[in-house]
Amino acid sequence: MKKGKCYIGTAGTVGYPNRTAVTVTESDDPEDIGRIVTVKNVIPGRKIRFLVNKNRRDNPSGICRETLENSPLETETPCPHFGDCGGCLYQTVGYDKQLELKKNQVKKLLDGAVREPYLFEGIYGSPEPEFYRNKMEFTFGDSVKDGPLVLGLHRAGSMYDVIPADGCRLVSPDVSLIVRAVTETARRLNLPFYQKKTFTGYLRHMLVRRSCTTGDIMVDIVTSSQKEQDLRPFVEAILDCEGQMQGKVSGILHTTNDSTADKVTDEATEVLYGRPEITESVLGLTFTITPFSFFQTNTAGAEVLYSKVREYAGSIDGQVLFDLYSGTGTIAQILAPVAKKVIGVEIVPEAVQAAKANAARNGLDNCTFLTGDVLKVLDEIKEHPDSIVLDPPRDGVHPKALAHILNYGVEHIIYVSCKPTSLTRDLEMIQDAGYKLEKAACVDLFPSTTGIETVALLSRHTM
Repeated sequence: MKKGKCYIGTAGTVGYPNRTAVTVTESDDPEDIGRIVTVKNVIPGRKIRFLVNKNRRDNPSGICRETLENSPLETETPCPHFGDCGGCLYQTVGYDKQLELKKNQVKKLLDGAVREPYLFEGIYGSPEPEFYRNKMEFTFGDSVKDGPLVLGLHRAGSMYDVIPADGCRLVSPDVSLIVRAVTETARRLNLPFYQKKTFTGYLRHMLVRRSCTTGDIMVDIVTSSQKEQDLRPFVEAILDCEGQMQGKVSGILHTTNDSTADKVTDEATEVLYGRPEITESVLGLTFTITPFSFFQTNTAGAEVLYSKVREYAGSIDGQVLFDLYSGTGTIAQILAPVAKKVIGVEIVPEAVQAAKANAARNGLDNCTFLTGDVLKVLDEIKEHPDSIVLDPPRDGVHPKALAHILNYGVEHIIYVSCKPTSLTRDLEMIQDAGYKLEKAACVDLFPSTTGIETVALLSRHTM
């Protein structure tokens, strides 16, 4: 095969994260027919034209250039932005088939990493396959160079182009109303969006959080400090949407962000209207969510996930539990009623403050939340854990921190992973320390996308 040359093939089996084995069916060179090339983000069964970008002898890879025939798995999608936006790769696939694709990807990874037999419990779907996100970050920009301002999501494969998000199937229709109103207001005021190449401009992002419990919506308009602007027209436009909404606007904020990084960074936030938080309920507990605190983006799916964590925790009456990478303390508080004490560790100060406030709101006096890096904070904790819950970020647990955690020698570790390749990497060290994977399950918190959560119960071997 030749690097830079295009071929035609049919997509077959898929591995995480959606790396599909494409079999070459058409080529100028007969020797290429039947070759397997790995191409990302292709639905199994599609006939595609792809370009070879890496011609490794044993594992060539390519980039899809065109879909020639859709997969038998696919149907029409109601989203007007599908194909332009890269967020919902699986949206054309029926939900049962989506779950099967994700389940098989995770099981293949686990089977390759686990040394002894284990129970794989399959996959649990989201109670709401559409309109499930309780948080979304939108970007101000343009779809084409020097085109009209839009507020939406990045075009697939592009760092600069932004496509409209009005009608997105992941968020509530209430959010789409707000996106439309803010876009029209920004255009009417002729406000410039922030240019990432020159670091100039004003409008950067809009962060929206919606409570699935109350319907309350909090909107945060993120700008640079390069312009003094009266934002009351935005407040009025957002509030005018309430007549068409199922929920209501509970807060409108303005965050200033002059960081050159293309992400929402809180350098200063003021309240323009209402209050700076929403509340959400999960498994009978109430949580206050601030603009930048971590909370699972699928509330109904989170209940399924945390129910599985509670099941795997088993009987922890009288036990001291460590909840490491605890975020806003959701897992800690769900397990606290049946534990002697729960200690949460989280590096984000705002999340720790939210966890403390939520624990007080829920009447839980056996929860302690500490701020800092897990590796350093563990040395400061006098108590010895009986069980440990790990819910690390996507990259998994740092090897030094993991070694420290394993040295406690607790009987059970529950590992909650949002990136199964990080889990399987960490499993090597965990198994070396004498732990066995007892059982695992997947929970789909991200329908239509390639994302998947995995919960694993690990038990220490008794010699």
